[in-house]
Amino acid sequence: MDRTFDIIEFESHFATNFKQLNLEWLKLYFRVEPIDEEVLSRPEDILAKGGAIWLGQDGDVIVGCCALVAKGEGTYELSKMAVTSSAQGKGLGRRLLETAVKGFTDKKGHTLFLETNTALKAAIALYESSGFVQQQPPNPSPYERANVYMVYKGAG
Repeated sequence: MDRTFDIIEFESHFATNFKQLNLEWLKLYFRVEPIDEEVLSRPEDILAKGGAIWLGQDGDVIVGCCALVAKGEGTYELSKMAVTSSAQGKGLGRRLLETAVKGFTDKKGHTLFLETNTALKAAIALYESSGFVQQQPPNPSPYERANVYMVYKGAG
């Protein structure tokens, strides 16, 4: 039986959890870039600029996270999504993604995008099944690893 996870909003005492979850997958698949270090070291900046961060909790352990980063008038980036290896494959990533999409809708955003990498096949499949489609990026990515740009077109 799958575990049930609680989705909670970020509070400053979870900053280390947020950073560690992201460093875990970055180090596994890629490398930690300067922009990662900058964003992960100051998650409160995401909130201060009109974004949001959610955490997935298994009991009292934080096992996943994602962020909605405000990029300007109604444009948001789905970013810093991570689920620790022991919690993968149990639906937490989908729940975090659904929470972020709802947050985007609640903020009355008009564009929701993400950047990822072709090596992350399970993540791309999740994004596609949730209404994201691949497009040409309008601007160069600040991430060296990003070679896939996706925009949310709506579920179904």
